[in-house]
Amino acid sequence: MQKYIITDIDGVVLDWEEGFSVWMEHHGHEKVEGYQFQYNIGDRYGMTYEQGSKLVKQFNESAAIGFLPPLRDAQYYVKLLHEKHRYKFVALTSLSLDPYAKALRERNLKKLMGDAFERVICLDTGANKDHALKELASKKKYENAWWIEDKPENLHAGVKVGFKGIMMEHGHNMNTSVNGFVAKNWEDIYNLITQDLKTEPYKR
Repeated sequence: MQKYIITDIDGVVLDWEEGFSVWMEHHGHEKVEGYQFQYNIGDRYGMTYEQGSKLVKQFNESAAIGFLPPLRDAQYYVKLLHEKHRYKFVALTSLSLDPYAKALRERNLKKLMGDAFERVICLDTGANKDHALKELASKKKYENAWWIEDKPENLHAGVKVGFKGIMMEHGHNMNTSVNGFVAKNWEDIYNLITQDLKTEPYKR
């Protein structure tokens, strides 16, 4: 039986914040003090929610989105889970509905993670994931899959439909109580998943 990990991309697999910070700096925007504890981009840069959302969409549909670095130790452990333990990954990302943005994301992931990603699902910029998660949960092939997120609401939506939840810790979510495992990095995720394989063997 094929094993799957369904994962958010920005803030989990790729360091979106790093790429966005460089892009914003280049466009003359500076972060406010304590920005790392704010999830909302408007709050991070001292602007309205609407202004922040507009800039996020602009960035997500720019050429820069195709060159994001891996988040922390993601590159090593995603490849290890795929190559050694035969996991396949499904990306569920609220990036953009622009087909060029999706192509850049797929190319970015392929370059960094090899063939780990079987599928990349792109929702609209900032869209919630409830419906997409329900749809994935309705397919038998994704039964018992892991679901990795950094946004608590999205994590809960995945756990609610039956996935095993893991939240990637950041400044903006570290004081939030979640129904799932909280990981500081991909080494934590790798250790949890491989330990689970030992205690609850999958059918081959």
